[in-house]
Amino acid sequence: MTRKTAQLYRMVMDKHVCPYGLKSRDLLERQGYRVEDHHLTTRVETDAFKEEHQVETTPQTFIDGRRIGGYTELRAYFDKPVKKEGETSYQPVIAIFAVAALMALATSWAAFGELLTMRAGEWFIAFSMCFLAVQKLQDVRSFSTMFLNYDLLARRWVPYGYVYPFAEALAGILMISGALTFISAPVALFIGTIGAVSVFKAVYVDRRELKCACVGGSSNVPLGFVSLTENLMMVVMGIWMLTKSAM
Repeated sequence: MTRKTAQLYRMVMDKHVCPYGLKSRDLLERQGYRVEDHHLTTRVETDAFKEEHQVETTPQTFIDGRRIGGYTELRAYFDKPVKKEGETSYQPVIAIFAVAALMALATSWAAFGELLTMRAGEWFIAFSMCFLAVQKLQDVRSFSTMFLNYDLLARRWVPYGYVYPFAEALAGILMISGALTFISAPVALFIGTIGAVSVFKAVYVDRRELKCACVGGSSNVPLGFVSLTENLMMVVMGIWMLTKSAM
């Protein structure tokens, strides 16, 4: 059978190879196309191509003489998922909780030779807290700005938005080690309670539609169940650690 043919024009220069050009070529080949791969090797050549075809970007793909467009348009042409700008996504949260769970199981196996232990549950929450704190600490300023949209304490005392991720990281690290429970448990209980009340009021009482600051200031995760779960996990963990230390 004769393979279908596509023409691909992409930037391939000494100091720059367009990543979307490589992705376009890979996608075409996986769809069974023979790719006529045309390299645009200079800026002058690239600009001339754009002007000739009245396009603003490269790569550009042509199939049966018809211009399909760039990598995003090519994905749409093959009915592949295309992420829209500003689209909400739970992927960061799923990744964090999934990896935290696997790490907790792995640590439990290394420590006790068993996967499902009480300590594995504690580590899962502690690891999750640390991962979520790291997301916030990547850009504390952006996080604190988003946090002010709904957190009740941060609205009264703005510096709390900067303190929160450090407090969450501290509590998580101490809970992983099992040390200084008299510090980690009250910290987790305090920030978790304030956070849970704030989220519940903003989402379920005031019915506001906001982005969640739980995975950082640039996230597109909607405020609601995820953030409430994060805070309730800290509350439960704080109570459990205090109870455990008192036994």
